[in-house]
Amino acid sequence: MPDVPAPDAPDADPNALDGDPAATSDDGDPTPPIPYRYEPDATAAVLHAEHDGLEPGTETGRTVTVAGRLMLRRVQGKLAFGTLDDGSGRIQLFAPKASTPDFERFTHLAIGDWIGVTGEVMTTRRGELSVRVDGWTLLAPTRRQFPDKWHGLTDTDVRYRQRYVDLWVTEEARRVLLLRSRLVSLTRRWLEDRDFVEVETPLLHPIPGGALAKPFTTHHNALDTDLYLRIAPELYLKRLVVGGFPRVFEIGRVFRNEGLSTRHNPEFTMLELYQAYADYGDIMRLTEELVAHLARELCGTTVLTYGGRELDLTPPWRRARLADLVEEQTGLALSLDQPIEELRAAAAEFEVTVPDDAGPGKILLEIYEKTTEGEMWGPVFVIDYPQEVSPLARPHRERAGEVERFEAIVAGRELANAFSELTDPVDQRARFEDQARQKDAGDEEAMVVDDDYVRALEYGLPPTGGLGIGIDRLVMLLADQSSIRDVLLFPTLRPEAPGS
Repeated sequence: MPDVPAPDAPDADPNALDGDPAATSDDGDPTPPIPYRYEPDATAAVLHAEHDGLEPGTETGRTVTVAGRLMLRRVQGKLAFGTLDDGSGRIQLFAPKASTPDFERFTHLAIGDWIGVTGEVMTTRRGELSVRVDGWTLLAPTRRQFPDKWHGLTDTDVRYRQRYVDLWVTEEARRVLLLRSRLVSLTRRWLEDRDFVEVETPLLHPIPGGALAKPFTTHHNALDTDLYLRIAPELYLKRLVVGGFPRVFEIGRVFRNEGLSTRHNPEFTMLELYQAYADYGDIMRLTEELVAHLARELCGTTVLTYGGRELDLTPPWRRARLADLVEEQTGLALSLDQPIEELRAAAAEFEVTVPDDAGPGKILLEIYEKTTEGEMWGPVFVIDYPQEVSPLARPHRERAGEVERFEAIVAGRELANAFSELTDPVDQRARFEDQARQKDAGDEEAMVVDDDYVRALEYGLPPTGGLGIGIDRLVMLLADQSSIRDVLLFPTLRPEAPGS
């Protein structure tokens, strides 16, 4: 048997047709095999960067190999043109019959076929930068009709279900999802430059905790025990601060068994970080500086347009107490100290439904969320929340019944949630037990007692500031998108109907 050069041997043709056995085309003619590998040596973006501006009719003498999807094709007698998209951009293919192998077959390629092309870089008489088709290879045929340039995918449900097609034909989808990738990378770099250590904590929790939310439940067969997909990494990250890591962060998926909306997906991405020796004032400064940095890097400015309206993210952002903002919006001066009947009457006035067992803090929060939160364009740090609705935050150093907590509200929606973290294990246990009573009474989002976390606090948690930012909502903001589905590669959808 003759020697066969290895695929990467210097004398082997990197694009030799060493693939599947030859098939037969629809008209009975044999077709070349599909190769197992292909080796492009140039991209559309690089070719444009190096050769844009050439005079019409220029032949560069440079031969390149490119690969991607055929997105446009037109035939004019003995001349064919195509547009190749390789993910970095698009480049024209110039295919004269006289020099293009198997010209007739080339002219019958389908829109969406993956092809590889080798040829000279040149410009046409009209000045269009092109690769002349001196050789070509079919890399993967499309067996479904590919949307064309002009019509794209107009059904949003199909766009989300068939993101693998949407990314080719919807330029905005590609732009947004590339921006998301850069945002996560820039966030990591910014935090690492400030001595934060990235960590990974469990996705499967023995008890749900770290946020007020309904969890997803699963079962581990070997241990014969129920586990919960994490609703927040908070309690594990604070254990690491106890363990001697003063600055930690995690960017990862969290899961909450809640409904679907333009702002909610049951799995989403959170940035959570914890900084020892800091309080919520320090974390406010960190938050506004991080968001401003990302806006400058990704958008070129901290003054954006969102939903057709100007939004200025330049620090410092406004700080305002929750109760004061409610008064600004409604004209009512509400507080935790007034009789609960008055708070219930105010809630009824604004058509806010509150549970029968809700205390003053819960009622005040419900009124704020109904009347005020969505009206703030911001950005605004809403500070000093009721302790009743903040079981992990440290008591306010000046006002009884409140905690040192803030939410960053931008464009009428929550972007971040943060605390001066509760460090007292006795207080933390009491709050867990209160949450457990609420859970027993039917509140599916309430917490349970986490004995191990209390034990960790007993070893000592230094003064600490914590922060959670919804990455998806941050991408929505900087990419000017109104729906969370447009910033997720594969959003959660209802099951397709049979036969779809």
